[in-house]
Amino acid sequence: MKKSKRIIVISGGGRGIGRAIAVKFAAAGFHIATFSRSEDQLKLLKKEITEKYSVEVMAAAFSITDQKAVQKFASDIISKGFEIAALVNNAGFFAPGQIGNEEAGVLEETMETNVYGTYYLTRAFLPQLEKQKNGHVFNMCSTASITPYTNGGSYCISKYALLGFSKVLREEMKPTGVKVTSVLPGATFTSSWEDAGIPEERFMKPEDIADTIFSAFNLSASAVVEEILLRPQLGDI
Repeated sequence: MKKSKRIIVISGGGRGIGRAIAVKFAAAGFHIATFSRSEDQLKLLKKEITEKYSVEVMAAAFSITDQKAVQKFASDIISKGFEIAALVNNAGFFAPGQIGNEEAGVLEETMETNVYGTYYLTRAFLPQLEKQKNGHVFNMCSTASITPYTNGGSYCISKYALLGFSKVLREEMKPTGVKVTSVLPGATFTSSWEDAGIPEERFMKPEDIADTIFSAFNLSASAVVEEILLRPQLGDI
């Protein structure tokens, strides 16, 4: 039996939602390509996956804001002959604050990571996706993409912009066979919430997001879920 060459590309796959997505798809036999700023987290992820599943894991440590590194990462994957089954734009940055009192530079850093970085990574893979005439792009937006909150500041601005990016990309990709889905999760228990003093059961789990993305991915070629909105059972935190 010929070994599958289908790969899932995930930005920010070292922890949290990105990690859960990587494990979910690896368990289904997909190869994984991911990057984050933490080499240690990536090593742990690669060890966990390769010990359990017969798939390849390509992992590199760099920032999504580094355009040259992003382009090299994409070129390396494509040059190995992989079919890009899905691109999950998951990497993100959050700093609490308000427009009137945020530190100088927060807007720029947030936009560069959450919007520009996603733009760079997507553009790096679009020629291959269009050539394939298939594939699925998942853009990790947020409930902050549709519901502003007073301590969200630049984060809300960036997530509104990311949802707009995702909607534009969806329109552009309709004739190509490439699917585009905006994912809007509410509060999910990751390391950023660990010291918040809120019971863990009040949150969704990263695996909830991964399972939902996997389900949307597995629809027939003639159907696409355009938006996925998930919130904790008791509502936003």
